[in-house]
Amino acid sequence: MKISELAKATNVSAKTIRYYEQVNLLLPAKRSESGYRHYDKKDIATLVFIRRCRELNIPIIDIKRLLDVQNNPNASCAFIDEMIQNQLIRIQAAQKELALLEKSLASLASSCNNHTVEGCSILHQLQSN
Repeated sequence: MKISELAKATNVSAKTIRYYEQVNLLLPAKRSESGYRHYDKKDIATLVFIRRCRELNIPIIDIKRLLDVQNNPNASCAFIDEMIQNQLIRIQAAQKELALLEKSLASLASSCNNHTVEGCSILHQLQSN
């Protein structure tokens, strides 16, 4: 199948597919004589796996490791467990940061009762230490 067909089958844009090839997440596609990329069913499975990992905000370096470890099905999955646990910790930290950001923005949003820039308490708060 061509890249456009792969993109449609996996819900990943052709541009992203080319990027994944460039960073070695996806093996380079076979090329036809006219230069078109051609993919097979294995590429669909790999790309769906990559997309699902990216949806979980798993960094590309960790996705590469996950793809590599699948080549040794009898190996321990301790690395995978640890990687997912670390990702969970990163997401939880980001949630805490976002909650603080939300609180700050809500405070700013409710602080200004003026209708002119000169008296805008939001701008004054953003300019203060």
